[in-house]
Amino acid sequence: MNGSEIHVDFAPELHLFVPQPHRAGAAPALVDGVSTLGHVVESLGVPLTEVGALLVDGREVPVSYVPGAGDRVTVRPVERPQRVPGAPLRFLLDVHLGTLARRLRLLGVDTAYESTDIGDPALAARSAAERRVLLSRDRGLLRRRELWAGAYIYSTRPDEQLRDVLDRFRPEPAPWTRCTACNGLLRPATKDEVADQLEHGTQRSYDVFAQCRECGRAYWKGAHHEQLEAVVERALAELSRG
Repeated sequence: MNGSEIHVDFAPELHLFVPQPHRAGAAPALVDGVSTLGHVVESLGVPLTEVGALLVDGREVPVSYVPGAGDRVTVRPVERPQRVPGAPLRFLLDVHLGTLARRLRLLGVDTAYESTDIGDPALAARSAAERRVLLSRDRGLLRRRELWAGAYIYSTRPDEQLRDVLDRFRPEPAPWTRCTACNGLLRPATKDEVADQLEHGTQRSYDVFAQCRECGRAYWKGAHHEQLEAVVERALAELSRG
């Protein structure tokens, strides 16, 4: 197919996604006079979830803009903090982000998580149905049209993943209010109410408990509480710097 040439300049933050020739200055790309600029950008490897302003010859245009011969395009990253309009900030994480899901829930952030691989179409459909921001390292998943909103997770390390999500979305924290297993809300509970989940030593040593309203799981300040407290304190410090 014959095409016209445009030049596309990607911000350094987006170089991870684009082939080497498109990383140094404004690289040429062919357009057909029909495809939108959003389609062109994605065809060069960048999910639109990671794209902020699109400029053509210095003028901001929508993703639906159809580029023509000679256009010089600048692709900027998403501005931070990113605001998600039209719904409370809620997340959906794919099967590979279990640790991140538990840490977001530890902070009281509404976080759905699929512990099994239900497939890209089902994940994107759930994102749309529940109006949740889908977090994933799967670039193809983030390019699905039915997705309501999404964001790429840049790191494989849970500490860095959490820091990045907090920096990008600035969620409102409410530590110790959600079940890390199912995302349900916690309520105060008596020792008698959760006795069937307690070992004898736990019954002797602890008196303050919480229980998930959804799955019934019991919580108390056990052996790992200091580690979890450190995760929460670092996260709150990160958010306070915003």
